[in-house]
Amino acid sequence: MRADTSSRTLQRAVPRRGGTMWGHTMRSFAISALREPSFTAGRHKSTDRVASESVEWARAIGLVNSGHQVHRLQRADAAGLAGRACPEGPTEGLRLLTDLISWLFVMDDTCDEDGLGADPSRLAPVIAALLDVLDRCGDPLAALPPGAGPLGAALHDLCRRTRARGRAPMLLRFVSQVRQYLLALLWEAANRERRRVPGVTEYVQLRRHIGGVHPCLTLTDLASEQPPGPTRRADPALTALDLLAVDLVCWCNDLFSYGKESRTDPDAHNLVTVIAQESGLAEADALRAAADRFNSGLAAYLAAEERLLASGVEALRSPLAARRNWVRATYDWSVVAARYA
Repeated sequence: MRADTSSRTLQRAVPRRGGTMWGHTMRSFAISALREPSFTAGRHKSTDRVASESVEWARAIGLVNSGHQVHRLQRADAAGLAGRACPEGPTEGLRLLTDLISWLFVMDDTCDEDGLGADPSRLAPVIAALLDVLDRCGDPLAALPPGAGPLGAALHDLCRRTRARGRAPMLLRFVSQVRQYLLALLWEAANRERRRVPGVTEYVQLRRHIGGVHPCLTLTDLASEQPPGPTRRADPALTALDLLAVDLVCWCNDLFSYGKESRTDPDAHNLVTVIAQESGLAEADALRAAADRFNSGLAAYLAAEERLLASGVEALRSPLAARRNWVRATYDWSVVAARYA
């Protein structure tokens, strides 16, 4: 009975054909409504080469097989996002980050477009096998667990290469963050099965994990010549900035992807949808409220960053640049992303 009520509520919050902002029109709305980050844009010089190498890595390890899957991954342009988020540093660092983003795209597509993410009973064994892979922490001598499949083999390779960089605290942070991402996918699947729309506060918290931004930031730090150490990472001010950066990346993604996600059936896991559900706003008003939330968050981010820069701590410059690059990269990549077409 509860599931039926949730379904009706979701459809009222964002009508299937009630809105006028679809496809490229939704992209135009996002561009006009969102405040463009003022940070300098950059792009790694090895982006194009790494783009082809990452697709070949995905094919060789079995993440993508059919022509459709390969084309979908190429259109996603993981290297285009990674190259903007990590515009400097060794090519190997960019390659590792690109492969992680490719893995996240394949995992998300498997859940969102191929149906796995709507059935917790099917998703749970997959998540369990991937958690088993994470428990090995990239040990090159450890065998893959039964049922790991290509997703598990690729994840183990990512952990192995992260481990090879010789920074144990960052490996453990990466493993923990991917684990949180996987467990959050089960929350998402349970919501989809019951046609449940989460509240805004709940959504914002879980969206930070479903977005997969935390492990991406860790690998971006790892690619830096001066990654923050454990003491610096525990600084409450940097932790708060991290959350702001992650929120901005996720909310920007939600605004740009809303047109695609709501074209045929409203998806509960979008900032626009949860705002409409909780506030009773019409679709157009919920879109503007989501954009206002991003713009306010960006203003808060700039103020927090300014305070950290004013401290004069040289060790903060590299991690601050990484987070700034991610906010800018997400916006620039979203403007041209075929993934949201």
